[in-house]
Amino acid sequence: MGALKEAHATSRGTKCRQFLFSVSLSPPANERVALETFEDAIQRVEKRNNLTSQPRIVIFHEKEGRRHAHAVWSRIDAETMTARTLSHFKLKLRDISRELYLENDWKMPRGLMNSREADPRNFSLAEWQQAKRMGRDARDLKAMMQECWAASDSHAGFAQALKARGFTLAAGDRRGHVVLSPEGEVFSVARMVGKKAKEVRARLGDPETLPDVNEAKAQIVKDLTATFKRHMREADERKRRDLTPLESRRQAMVQAQQQERARLKASQQDRWLVETAERQSHFRSGARGIWDRLSGRHAEIRKENERNAYAALARDREQRQRLIFAQMNDRQALQAEIKAARERHAALVKDLRTDRAAARQLAKEAQAVTPTPSRPVPPTMEQRLERLRNGERSPKQGRSRDFGRER
Repeated sequence: MGALKEAHATSRGTKCRQFLFSVSLSPPANERVALETFEDAIQRVEKRNNLTSQPRIVIFHEKEGRRHAHAVWSRIDAETMTARTLSHFKLKLRDISRELYLENDWKMPRGLMNSREADPRNFSLAEWQQAKRMGRDARDLKAMMQECWAASDSHAGFAQALKARGFTLAAGDRRGHVVLSPEGEVFSVARMVGKKAKEVRARLGDPETLPDVNEAKAQIVKDLTATFKRHMREADERKRRDLTPLESRRQAMVQAQQQERARLKASQQDRWLVETAERQSHFRSGARGIWDRLSGRHAEIRKENERNAYAALARDREQRQRLIFAQMNDRQALQAEIKAARERHAALVKDLRTDRAAARQLAKEAQAVTPTPSRPVPPTMEQRLERLRNGERSPKQGRSRDFGRER
């Protein structure tokens, strides 16, 4: 925090607002990546983006059995009090990613080989937080909306495809098209499908013809029946029941792994103190020490101690890496069980939503076949003549197709 505050304080002397540059380094989940590989990648990013000699922070951590790093640079050059330029940094980062995949013989994603095949389901932090509030995956949400967009070529088709999945098309506050989830979350159509606002308007028409967000939310609330809500509560309860023991195991594993790392760190510090004292004891004191300095023996001992100290640092670092990789193996095995439980819950929720859509369709079909009151059938020419012969007067009616023939 102190380093970040210092970077912010330095930026106050300039007009730069985006004074930090952040990069996430996330190698393939199943690969065991050494610290040297991370450090080499960070140095490449630094060199190619004009950030050499700039202050930086690097943080390593494990999440769900995966190890990755975050690097943050200060863009402000303290000597010139100007911000370092970051021209075409996305293309440079893409090139570095390709080099790392090739050099380490990792399986390269198709989108990295060809930008046209990149995953279109990338999402921003705000979109990720929205999906998290709904208990869904942001990539699945984007994929679903892009599927609806690709399968429809008109406003009606897109709205119907969304409605079949429980989503509602509406008009946003800024004269744009938005989509509402069954939970009431609002998503921009242009952002979710990856199109410009002009393209969305060309296909969907003027959003003024659509209900606004409040009207759409009111309709959604009306559509959600008590039965569906109860089923969803039962599904959530089942998810909590399945994940609670796994979460307990995860917390216990995290605590045990933290304690194991703390013990290793303490033992390495104690060993470092003992080895440092032993290296220091190689220097002689008194008249012999003065003679060693004059003869050059003191300098030889110092160099030998430096080599031994560096070897000890490398040994401790390698020992920590072996422990981290072993713990990651245990964590990934548990994460596989957690993922399977989440997928079962997602499948159950999907079935519930499918059943709700089928019930709505059944209600529409029942309403469509409801008999409507028929219009009175006009009398034929023979019936009218018979009434005239009997002196009966038929009620006045407007002109009909038989008017010409009657005349």
